[in-house]
Amino acid sequence: MRRSSTMEQITVRVPASTSNLGPGFDCLGVALRIYNTVTIARSTSRQYFYRHIVSEAVDRFFKQTHRRAFSFSCSIAEQIPRTRGLGSSATIRLGVLLALNRLSGNPLDQLKIFQLCAGLEGHPDNAAPATFGGFTVARSARCAVATIQRFAVSPRLYFVLLVPDLEIQTSRARNVLPSKVSHAEAVENCANACAITAAFASQDYKKLRGVFADHLHQPYRAKLVPFLPRVVAAAEKTGALGAFLSGSGSTIAAVTLRSAKEVGQAMLRAMGAIPTRIIITHADNHGVKILTSR
Repeated sequence: MRRSSTMEQITVRVPASTSNLGPGFDCLGVALRIYNTVTIARSTSRQYFYRHIVSEAVDRFFKQTHRRAFSFSCSIAEQIPRTRGLGSSATIRLGVLLALNRLSGNPLDQLKIFQLCAGLEGHPDNAAPATFGGFTVARSARCAVATIQRFAVSPRLYFVLLVPDLEIQTSRARNVLPSKVSHAEAVENCANACAITAAFASQDYKKLRGVFADHLHQPYRAKLVPFLPRVVAAAEKTGALGAFLSGSGSTIAAVTLRSAKEVGQAMLRAMGAIPTRIIITHADNHGVKILTSR
């Protein structure tokens, strides 16, 4: 591997994502136009004082590629709120993996980088849209990803994000889930997830109305996010096609074709005195992107 006295640096921009979309637990996701930026540069001294999430991605990359580890510095510019169900951890893992891959001569293709990121995450529903952009369906078996399908999302569709001042760790949110659900509930989830996929694939977004109902995780995570039902009801009453817990929360996402500001204000009013902000955005159809390389 070539060593140079000139610093080599890669800056990677990675989009946020909203996942699950209600019934599509661990398989559906949409990339959003909110970004974290990861910059990695070769340096003369090894610097491993990074967060565990970075060190873990570094170790996985060099183990997978059998390339010799090199010294580097890492900086992260964060626009995506942490531990709010918007895929922040996936953006950092993916950014580190892609930057190291470029600095190492691109030994891995995009699909393999995605698979490494999904393995580190433990589920593919944030890694898929962050990598490929748009609306994604990721089918996995114990994190060994079998298939990815991706569809572009029209800018006609708004995503209204209610982001409370409340952090929720994914591990905690998974611990409240039941080990079993009823057959009828499983069937309804399957039907709704299929309807969401068909609406995004056809871009017939009006068909999203009424299909975000879920029985696998939202009723149980409402213990951690008690304002979820009233915020969803407020969004839908104001004209949103539907609303759902983004990932494991605490962000609640609404999708609408109109009146995005009004939907956001209604969601805010439903929160009462809890400190909260609203972000109105669209889907990102490009996915992870290298901004600079020198």
